[in-house]
Amino acid sequence: MNKELMSALDDLEREKGVDKEILFQAIESALISAYRRNFGSAQNVRVKINRETGATEVYAQKTVVSDVHDHRLEVSVDEARAVQPGAIEGDVVEFEITPKNFGRIAAQTAKQVIVQRIREAERGMIYDEYAGREGDIVTGLVQRVERGLVFIDLGRTEAILMPSEQVPGEVLRQGERVKLYVVEVKKTTKGPQVYLSRSHPGLIRRLFELEVPEIHDGIVEIRGIAREAGARTKIAVWSEDPNVDPVGACVGSKGQRVQAIVNELRGEKLDIIAWDPDPAVFVAHALSPAHVTEVEIDQAARQARAIVPDSQLSLGIGKEGQNARLAAKLTGWRVDLRSESQVERGGLWS
Repeated sequence: MNKELMSALDDLEREKGVDKEILFQAIESALISAYRRNFGSAQNVRVKINRETGATEVYAQKTVVSDVHDHRLEVSVDEARAVQPGAIEGDVVEFEITPKNFGRIAAQTAKQVIVQRIREAERGMIYDEYAGREGDIVTGLVQRVERGLVFIDLGRTEAILMPSEQVPGEVLRQGERVKLYVVEVKKTTKGPQVYLSRSHPGLIRRLFELEVPEIHDGIVEIRGIAREAGARTKIAVWSEDPNVDPVGACVGSKGQRVQAIVNELRGEKLDIIAWDPDPAVFVAHALSPAHVTEVEIDQAARQARAIVPDSQLSLGIGKEGQNARLAAKLTGWRVDLRSESQVERGGLWS
């Protein structure tokens, strides 16, 4: 191997963290295959690379026997002792058989191995980078859409947005820049595969952490998220500091913070709810934007029965029951919503 290749090995070890000895061993193994392919496959050979100069030598390995039947694999005692004094039957003796033009083959093979190892090292680094970001948010460029799959360019690698992780009705166009949630990173034969999501509730959490410094700093906590992607999300927030309004912090001055998140979510409705340790109060908040006049809690049944004015019943239930459904998911209580007139006619617990 020439000085350029030896220098490439040094760079690979220094920049990619690949042990140079492992590279030498990989090249030697590849050169054995190259020799057999070019000069005969029946021989047992060993290839040795000088670790200082890069010089390559090929050795035939032959077994010492009293009666030689195959000169490619066997050697007589006298011939063996000419290169290894004291050799006896059964020993394996090596004879240098380096072809004259083997240096060229060695250089080509070394280049192939180095390129392969660089690719493997880069794949390993990409995997390590994104495996550590599972549950985090990334910004990517929509590269193409094929058979329902959206391929996202993350810069160093290409990621996939599966149909199940897409927002219903959302159309992502080529060249568009979007924020996505890292669901999973897998090792495959073609390198690391990063799976993303636009519908995961974790995306909401990360967007609020980015937009609301009080959440990032731990002053305001996200206590729960209930999401029906593309339609509506309810998020419960709370602060230990009585001087901090958690809902106001998330909304921001003139609604700028929440509006930035709504824009990223393409208009998805966001209800920011004040979490409360009292489940009755929390359920009442969660049914927002409906105004709740009373909530009764059945601890044994894990059920909350809420009363709203007649004019607020449809608002409390929401389109196709969405508002009540999300409130139940957010609070962890089964929510039975009744209007005041219904309660008057049949009682809250009937």
